[in-house]
Amino acid sequence: MSATGERTAEERTPDEGAVKTADERLLQTSPLRKLLSRPELGSVVGALAVFAVFAFAADGFLHTASLSTVLYASSTIGIMAVPVALLMIGGEFDLSAGVLVTSSALVSSMFSYQMTANTWVGVGVSLLVTLAIGAFNGFMLTRTKLPSFIITLGTFLMLTGMNLGFTKLIDGTVSTKTIADMEGFPSARAVFASTLTVGGVDFKVTILWWLGLVALASWILLRTRAGNWIFAVGGNQDAARAVGVPVAKTKIGLYMGVAFGAWISGQHLLFSFDAVQSGEGVGNELIYIIAAVIGGCLITGGYGSAVGSAVGALLFGLTSKGIVFAEWNPDWFKFFLGAMLLLATLLNHWVRKRAEATK
Repeated sequence: MSATGERTAEERTPDEGAVKTADERLLQTSPLRKLLSRPELGSVVGALAVFAVFAFAADGFLHTASLSTVLYASSTIGIMAVPVALLMIGGEFDLSAGVLVTSSALVSSMFSYQMTANTWVGVGVSLLVTLAIGAFNGFMLTRTKLPSFIITLGTFLMLTGMNLGFTKLIDGTVSTKTIADMEGFPSARAVFASTLTVGGVDFKVTILWWLGLVALASWILLRTRAGNWIFAVGGNQDAARAVGVPVAKTKIGLYMGVAFGAWISGQHLLFSFDAVQSGEGVGNELIYIIAAVIGGCLITGGYGSAVGSAVGALLFGLTSKGIVFAEWNPDWFKFFLGAMLLLATLLNHWVRKRAEATK
């Protein structure tokens, strides 16, 4: 109890803390203050700038078919960038996210083929296995207290070896057998890898998955108790634990969220090509993290948004495809990606300082 009679943060319950947090958000009535406090502000400015550059540099960039290609490239990154962003807001990393996508696809493919089962059975088994791996990451993190970098680096190496080892053991090669002629494949492809035609323009269904995940994650972060828990454990997990936040369950849930995103991406990978290369996915985890950081997530946790991660993924799509449409040398892509990461991080840092100065 403070001298003024108000209970301290440590004495408040999680529900009271959530209400107080919401009240503090409502007090920020200045439009400029609200704008400057948005984590995704820097990435939005960057996306508009990149869009303008390629709109002038590439003749066909503004065609609807070209924009559809950009959105598809963005969605394949964004589906994973959203849960990775939530995990980073919670103060953790997952270096196994890239290869987990491949693991999910391999489990689905090999189970369906070897068991001659309906492909939906393989999809269901893949979901269970993928979620179990995510839960394993979260459980090991909370039980051992080791840094998430070490835990997920170990998982990354194990999954990389298992993907290759099991594929060669079961199928005899480094890729799975085709499942295109198996029962349930057409309907599964329609859910995970179909093409929708709107106004004469083709759009991949992954764009809908991406937007759905952004909406769901935004709702969780801004409208639920779990969202307050995520920000709390990322900001200061000891203080969060002191006021009753279930730190362990929150972090395990966040890792399972990353696993769910990996499952969606893995099924898209499988049903787009009907076979999977066991070595795919290595290095993609860095792209997901880059998209989240460009979108405003702090490496230290406690700050960020799902919308920001979506804008970060969109920046990736704009750059990767814009270079092609502009007929620039694609060897420079990684340079532009690194430059965007640095500039976005610096801009986000400046925005946060300005926001704090206006309070």
